[in-house]
Amino acid sequence: MKRSLIALGSLLMLGGTASAQKVAFEEYNLDNGLHVILHQDKSAPVIITSVMYHVGSKDENPERTGFAHFFEHLLFEGTENIKRGEWFKIVTANGGNNNANTSDDRTYYYEVFPSNNLELGIWMEAERMLHPVINQIGVDTQNEVVKEEKRLRIDNQPYGNLIAEVKKNMFKVHPYRWATIGSMEHLDAATLQEFQAFNKKFYIPNNAVLVVAGDFDPAQAKKWINQYFSVVPKGTPITRQTFTEQPITQAFKARYEDPNVQLPMVVTAYRTPSMKTKDARVLDMISSILSDGKSSRMYKKIVDEKKMAMQIGAFNYTQEDAGLYIVYGIPMPGFTAEDIMKEADAEIVKLQTELISEREFTKLQNQFESRYVSNNSNVEGIAENLASYYLLYGDVNLINTEIDIYRKITRQDIMDAAKKYLNPNQRMTLDYVGAKDKAQN
Repeated sequence: MKRSLIALGSLLMLGGTASAQKVAFEEYNLDNGLHVILHQDKSAPVIITSVMYHVGSKDENPERTGFAHFFEHLLFEGTENIKRGEWFKIVTANGGNNNANTSDDRTYYYEVFPSNNLELGIWMEAERMLHPVINQIGVDTQNEVVKEEKRLRIDNQPYGNLIAEVKKNMFKVHPYRWATIGSMEHLDAATLQEFQAFNKKFYIPNNAVLVVAGDFDPAQAKKWINQYFSVVPKGTPITRQTFTEQPITQAFKARYEDPNVQLPMVVTAYRTPSMKTKDARVLDMISSILSDGKSSRMYKKIVDEKKMAMQIGAFNYTQEDAGLYIVYGIPMPGFTAEDIMKEADAEIVKLQTELISEREFTKLQNQFESRYVSNNSNVEGIAENLASYYLLYGDVNLINTEIDIYRKITRQDIMDAAKKYLNPNQRMTLDYVGAKDKAQN
């Protein structure tokens, strides 16, 4: 759902500088519970208006999965004052672009405009919240759009179901167990009234944060925000359920057959804590040590030196309630999944038993300093970060201080986290294979 203009995109990239300067912002609440964050940046004549809603796939009925992602599409259908099919026309006619994305935890909508269209951007997001038109023709249209997206991005994409299969096997109770895109059968079975009820429950001001960032006058922005958003009625407060998974204490295996796959992949996965914890950040660092770039430990040894794998990687899949640490590899001909996982495990054991060198640690710290600067290098990135830190972490100023958490991580912390979370008895091994490999097992 992306519409972009090359010229405006170029301007946007000029909207930040490659330095770790403090991100200034102002935040306040409207009476209806909408949280507002303003970030002024006059380095380019661009503004971002964005709304993040605290609703993702984890908030769905297990019998109606896919609703949050569906609404990512549905809420572009139109409003009482924006005719069906006119949303993108209005944006592009005014020199802008827009997009939306959904995760297990939240849904994010935004518009990028030349700075003289601030009022338009604020009005459009208020319209989406106050006057969405949710009717059968819109539901039917977007149902086909979502099905096509699933076919292109997941069903017909090699390894397209990888994360979904890992989640399904690693979570037995938590709603993280289903794919963000959900079930097409569930969407087909849903009634119009169910879609309207989902909107009424979650797309409310007291479940959202509005961010305005870029080149604008704060006093004028506040007037327009009050004019267009204060009339949105407060919704019923949302009560969120807590889910507790039994710890994994014994290794187990799973298998998935994908007809699009020519080369089998092996995956190991471990459960990890919420992205809000220090340990989640330590695991981010462990991922960099193991597989960030060609000089990383796993790549250098398994791919470069021993030439045992075409690909090898490890990453920390972070989420609001709990996460996953995933290691994956594609063996070279002549080697097995067991061969490359043995080598990968050996690198994890090294982290569990040996402190990384001071030199490697310095390199690691520099990588995260650079990443921090990059994440806040343009206005669009800053806007999304401000929204995320408020809605998912509960602290907007983490946009400035999270790097300090990483700076305080020690070599001993890295060893301790590897020992705590990355043990063979705490994991699943998934064989992700092509359908032709069925007869071999």
